[in-house]
Formats: sequence, C-alpha cells, structure tokens
Amino acid sequence: MSSPLRPIGLLLLVWLVAACDVGGSFGSAAPPAEVLADEAEPRGPNNGRLLVDGDFALELAVYETGVPPEFRAWVTDAGRPVPPGRVDLQVTLNRLGGAVDEHGFIAQGEFLRGDALVYEPHSFVVTVEAEYEGRRHRWEYDSFEGRTRIAAEMAAALGIGTMAAGSAVIEERVTLYGTIVPATELVREVSARFEGVLESVPVMLGERISEGQTLAIVESNESLQSYEISAPIAGVVTERIANAGEQTAGRRLFTIVDTSTVWADLAVFPGDRGRVLVGANVTVTPAAGGAGVVGTISYIDVLAASNQAVTVRAVLDNSDGTLAPGTYVSAEVQIGEQVVPLAVRRSALQSFRDFTVVYAKFGDEYEVRMLKLGRQAGEWAEVLGGLEPGTIYVTENSYLIKADVEKSGAAHDH
Repeated sequence: MSSPLRPIGLLLLVWLVAACDVGGSFGSAAPPAEVLADEAEPRGPNNGRLLVDGDFALELAVYETGVPPEFRAWVTDAGRPVPPGRVDLQVTLNRLGGAVDEHGFIAQGEFLRGDALVYEPHSFVVTVEAEYEGRRHRWEYDSFEGRTRIAAEMAAALGIGTMAAGSAVIEERVTLYGTIVPATELVREVSARFEGVLESVPVMLGERISEGQTLAIVESNESLQSYEISAPIAGVVTERIANAGEQTAGRRLFTIVDTSTVWADLAVFPGDRGRVLVGANVTVTPAAGGAGVVGTISYIDVLAASNQAVTVRAVLDNSDGTLAPGTYVSAEVQIGEQVVPLAVRRSALQSFRDFTVVYAKFGDEYEVRMLKLGRQAGEWAEVLGGLEPGTIYVTENSYLIKADVEKSGAAHDH
C-alpha cells in the first residue's frame, strides 16, 4: 500500500550538521506526486490519476480552479465514455494521525463530482472503490506532500524540539526608542558648607565611593578650623572641580551619580500615546545588544516635544551596571494581553507553497499543517484553523524539517 520512503542525500547532511564524513541518513520523505504519476501511473486527459482495471478505467483528479478543492472523476469502458450516473464511486482518504475522510460522488454533466471538500494538506493514502454494471473495482495508492520521516535518534541529535498545541496568552506590545538617563533623585551636586581653602581632595574623577566617604578637607575662612566634606550618597564621582590650595568660592565641587537605578526615557508618538499607560510592563534592551531589563512605566509627560513625541519613563534596576546613562535603547511595552484557545510558537512557523505552516509530528513522521492565523505578538501566534488542539508540532529547528521536505521535491499535484 505505501511506497518506500527515500533517504535524504549526503549533501543535505553536510549542510545540516556541518560534517564532511557523516554516514547514515537524516530522514526519508514520501515520494512526490510527480513520482506517483510516472509511466507506471499514467495521467488521463484531464491530468488526473488514471486507474485501470481491465477495460474499465477511472480518471480521478483534485479540481480547484475557481472552486474549493474537490474530487472529480471521468469513467470509460473499453475506451468509450460511461455515463457518470451509472457508476457508484466512493473515495476514502486515510491521513497521517488517523483521520479518515469519506467522499461520495454525484453525476454532473460528463463527470462525477465529489460531495466534500478535499482539505489541506493534500497528503493521504487513497482508496478508490467503483461499481459499474455489477462489477466492483478497487485501487489504493499513496499521494503525499509536505511529509517526511526522521528517526527519533536523529531528531534528538539535530535538536528538533516539539510541544502540544494549546492555549496561550497573547501579549500585545509596542516598540519605543529612547536613552538611559540617571535618576535625578540619585544625583548629588556637592559644594562647601563654609567658604575656605581646600586643604586636600582625596577622591578622583570616576572613583566609586561609599556614602559618608571624605571628598575633601576645607580650612574655614572664618574659624580657620578644618572640616570634612562627606559624600551624601554612594555612587561614582562624575565631576570633580576641586584641587588642593584652591578657594571653594561658592561653587559646585563634585557631582556624584548613583547608577544602581536608572531611567529609560522613551519617545511615544501620537499613534501609540493612548495605548501606553502608567504601570505597563516594559523590557528595555541596549541598542548595541545584550539582555533586556524589565521594569514598568512610571511617568508620562504631559507636554509633547517639537517632533510631537511624548516622553514616557521606565524605572530600571541597574545594580549590575549594564545600562550606562547616555546609552540608546529600544523598549517593548506591553499594552494588552488576551488568552486565546489555540496558539503556536512563532519560532515554529515556516512557509510551504503559499501557506504558513507548522510541522505536525506523528511518531517518526512529520507533515505540514496549513494554518489560518490570527493575532501575533511576542512568542505566540493565534491559530484560527488548520490545526487540532493537542497536536504535537515542531517548535525548535523546524527549518530542518522544511529542508528535508524540500529535498524530497514534493509538489502539489494529483
């Protein structure tokens, strides 16, 4: 009943596992429709599969020009057309995963027309049973597309991951851009309490200091007594305008910045202004790359800039120092979420013909499932049709399955 499955060529193995001397085989794919339609399986005048039993011949095709895909059949006996109303025809499709489709036929003009949709993928074992003038005729053949077989050991070695399709939380996000700035409450400008001469300045520009650490010693001009200027907060000395022997002269001597907490000031334009709210979760990522930092929107400016953008602010934990003030960043702001009954990971999505698909897994066999998609956000894509809940599908390295299917040369033909 089933035809042998072909091993993938060594060239694909070299490409997939980056080895020049890999032995064995990666997978094997069902033969494409072109192979099924070779000299041993001739085509009829309507480009359908020609099934012959003695003088009785039946041409069966999937017709989809201007209509949803349906079966159509033409019958001849000893080379002469048979009125379609005189033939009782039944087609059964056995699909991967156990689904069985039954197709009856009615006479229409010069052909028999199937009474059910032939839904995608058009990949199945076909059983054809026809009765004409008291004689029964039966054929069975494979018509596969988008299908391959990969041994479990090889799938594990290639890192092919799977999961069951089910419900998920779709998070709607908007992308904003901005810069990291110091939190103003963690910036201190330090000057002398009493005017005098700087006797010593024991800290250096860029030095990380602790709260209460001595920044300078000053001799008061009035009392001629020396006193210490101490750091009001822990942080980094970002400005030092003080040298021993100079007068304090009422000026700012030091600036200290604590960057353990920073702000991300982000620009939001009018189209998204109403959707970004205080309290929304945000993930901020440096433009140069690196791990994202999670925070919340704490402030939205009431005034727009000249470019019509409004500044929104996220407070971020920067205790590891990864976000330097002045750094350009992008930010993903969560603006809504909804639980959907069926979704797949976006990393699983691949293209097949004109469809977006995932690869469903049944034992060692994999086959395309054409999807009708809804909302997509974050790591999830909502599925509106084409996949049954609970179906095991490929989530990791699905491109390897696609490559093996394409290697087989499988085509959409009947």
